[in-house]
Amino acid sequence: MSEVKSRKPANTAFKQQRLKAWQPLLTPKTVLPTLFIAGIIFAPLGGLFLYESDTVNEIVIDYTHCFSQTLGQPVIVGEDQYSYTFTSANTTVILVPTMELTNSTTWMDGTAPGDGSLVQRCTIEFTIPTQLNSPIYLYYRLTNFYQNHRKYVKSLSNNQLKGSVIGSPEAGTSCTQMSTDPSGKVYYPCGLIANSVFNDTFSNLTLLDVPGSTDDNQTFVFDDSDISWSSDNSKYGSYSGDPSSVAPPPNWSKRYPNGYNATNIFDPQKDKHFQVWMRTSWFPTFRKLYAKYTSADPLPGGTYKVSVDLNYDITQYGGTKSLVLTGTSFLGNRNSFMGLAYIVMGCICAFLGIVFLVRNFYRPRKLGDHDRLSWNNHQD
Repeated sequence: MSEVKSRKPANTAFKQQRLKAWQPLLTPKTVLPTLFIAGIIFAPLGGLFLYESDTVNEIVIDYTHCFSQTLGQPVIVGEDQYSYTFTSANTTVILVPTMELTNSTTWMDGTAPGDGSLVQRCTIEFTIPTQLNSPIYLYYRLTNFYQNHRKYVKSLSNNQLKGSVIGSPEAGTSCTQMSTDPSGKVYYPCGLIANSVFNDTFSNLTLLDVPGSTDDNQTFVFDDSDISWSSDNSKYGSYSGDPSSVAPPPNWSKRYPNGYNATNIFDPQKDKHFQVWMRTSWFPTFRKLYAKYTSADPLPGGTYKVSVDLNYDITQYGGTKSLVLTGTSFLGNRNSFMGLAYIVMGCICAFLGIVFLVRNFYRPRKLGDHDRLSWNNHQD
């Protein structure tokens, strides 16, 4: 008979728990300085972070219901649908943004919808009250969109996105609820995330009535070639199979009305907007980078317009979509959460330090006092 293998752990210091260890004693002399030092560090840092966040200039304009406006008639954006946040003193006069709905036979890139439908275009005019230095970032902001839902997050095929050909069984496992079309073709790319990709299109910013110039308008070009994480490039590749063997997702029908062929097959490695969308958000309200302005020339104050091709219906989710134009600080975008969190934590540490200090001053306790043992306090 073979020997029974022993399940006894090896006789080593790690597995036999003989490593040297140090367990600090929590005494007033160690706890009180720690709390006060934490309070002294956290609170000023929080104030610095909050100040830096407040120095970021930002414009947010909700254009959700632009599609329902009367054609060719500019309308004023409601007070609850836009916000201006500027630090410069020269921001006393801010014109209310306006939106105007028009129809076009082509998208901004010059191509026409394959089904012959018209493209709804929303032109937004707004004021930048002071000069903005680059870099300047253009985001879209969505609300009430739960990208963090478990079924949604898992509904994709990493193998397919890297360019591999997958069959219906693998697509059905990876891309729940969005794997194949009625004819049995696998969707490319499959999954709920890809099918719901944000597809509104923003134009460059145009300055109207350029001051001190004979030109009526001046266009500032925003670049979208470097908006995704550099590490995302390794996650995507060109499709290696027959384009006619796969089908575009249902919500991509206007973009590919006749399906895929050798000349128009979707390439996720080149589509940076797709890569940004595929990095799902943790919260139902989020913003994603669309383009950025990195030229050395600043954006002068004045009235600007930007056009948006309305392709994305957010109303079916009961949400909203907004245009966000913002700068940045060394902490990133405008967000007061980190600063407030540090301030609150610093105040809590300082408060607890004061409470424990007073408690120790009026009712000190001797370390290792035998009179505190339960059997010494037992009364018959």
